Amino acid sequence: MPQASGGADRQAVEFEGRRLVLSHLSKVLFPATGLTKAAALDYYARIAPVLLPHTAGRPASFVRAPEGPGGQRWYAKNPPPGMPEWVPVAEIASSEGPAPHVMVDDAATLLAMANLGAWEVHVPQWTVAAGPQAHDRLVLDLDPGPGAGLPECCRIAEALREELAADGLTAQPVVSGSKGMHLYVRLVPAGEEAVRGYARRLAGRLESRHPRRATATMAKAARSGKVFIDWSQNASAKTTAAPYTLRLLDAPRVAAPVTWEEVAGCRDARELWFTPAQVLDRVARGGDPLEVPAEPAALP
Repeated sequence: MPQASGGADRQAVEFEGRRLVLSHLSKVLFPATGLTKAAALDYYARIAPVLLPHTAGRPASFVRAPEGPGGQRWYAKNPPPGMPEWVPVAEIASSEGPAPHVMVDDAATLLAMANLGAWEVHVPQWTVAAGPQAHDRLVLDLDPGPGAGLPECCRIAEALREELAADGLTAQPVVSGSKGMHLYVRLVPAGEEAVRGYARRLAGRLESRHPRRATATMAKAARSGKVFIDWSQNASAKTTAAPYTLRLLDAPRVAAPVTWEEVAGCRDARELWFTPAQVLDRVARGGDPLEVPAEPAALP
């Protein structure tokens, strides 16, 4: 945690040359484990070096829950009241006209937003500099239906990895911190329709080859016992939980990059559920498993 002054529950800190007043530090956000707001802020301060490469340059949205997962929560796109004036903001076009979005480009901003209850960070598959018609990554969201779980997602992830490799693309796995898993593919920038179209065809290809285990159909009735391959995450208007963000579940978990060896060995969801402390330890021992390929690949 940055250098601080003040009382136990409210502290003024200097962090990366920015002044922050952190409040309600003793509040227990996750009663199931006793994790406090101070501990959650400390996690973000320490994980920032590996989280920021996945959020920098992208307009952020947040799931805000000032009281933790047991309280009110909402999805927020616009900067919240009380945000420090130095937080970077970009104007993003929307159907209702330009709207301001926070840019989580530095650790001080990450900490400032978390202090305001913005615990989950979500970003799109494009950067502000390139624009929403230049997606530089493809994301597949593997969502298990009733009767399936994270181990089933791992088996589908392995099959998708093979299909992507056959198309010259490299997949990198991130457990979502919730029920499923995300696969990331770094791309030569391509338009929304091209990326989303390829993702949809790929999901359909998997469904045809593994009809009892996978579905590309959004209808919930089609998901029983199967893994839904959500290709729609590649729409320009959609966002995905950023790697290393906290997730607002009863017990604190993290959207954590994992290795393909861990995916192959998973037989129980609990093997790939990680707490903030476990993620910090993993990074300290092995760095960021979400290794970036030397060069982005073009869609086939």
